Amino acid sequence: MEMKNTELVVIGGSAGSLQVILDMTRKLNKEIGFPILLVMHRKAQSVSILPTLLQQFSSMEVIEAEDKTEILKNKIYIVPADYHVLFEDKKNISLDSSEKINYSRPSIDVTFKSAAEIYGESLVGVLLSGANADGVEGLEYIKKNSGRVWIQDPETAEVSYMPKHAVAAGIHDLIFMPGDLAAHINQLQTI
Repeated sequence: MEMKNTELVVIGGSAGSLQVILDMTRKLNKEIGFPILLVMHRKAQSVSILPTLLQQFSSMEVIEAEDKTEILKNKIYIVPADYHVLFEDKKNISLDSSEKINYSRPSIDVTFKSAAEIYGESLVGVLLSGANADGVEGLEYIKKNSGRVWIQDPETAEVSYMPKHAVAAGIHDLIFMPGDLAAHINQLQTI
């Protein structure tokens, strides 16, 4: 696999993806050299225990993103429930509450497309387990902008609809087993 400099890993997940993310956060190197942004479908009215939960497993700081949050390396950011995330530039994001896309806000597609426009070939887009088509268009956009596309093996997904559709699009650089995700991310580590 050719080595490109990585400036951001953005991960999209829905139903069945939490266990993969918990496993990944446990195994990530602390000084990875780039930020990770998690876009997860979750109920709008829920009090967010996700950052606290992930922080218990992670050696990296876990932060729920807010409007105008500055994105810093060696940190994991979680998109808040009921907001889309848009990248203003490589350091700053904004939250958006426009209409749902694929019945979802946050939309994985919206964040993937916005990140692809800013990061281009230095972006890695990762799609996990999920029950709707959100994420596939975004991955296609990442690929079109020379980024890398990783998809969870649909056979290992608790809900295979999302990764199965992404694999069918034929745009992936890597189909990974859930337990290997952190190792693949750690190999991107910038020196």
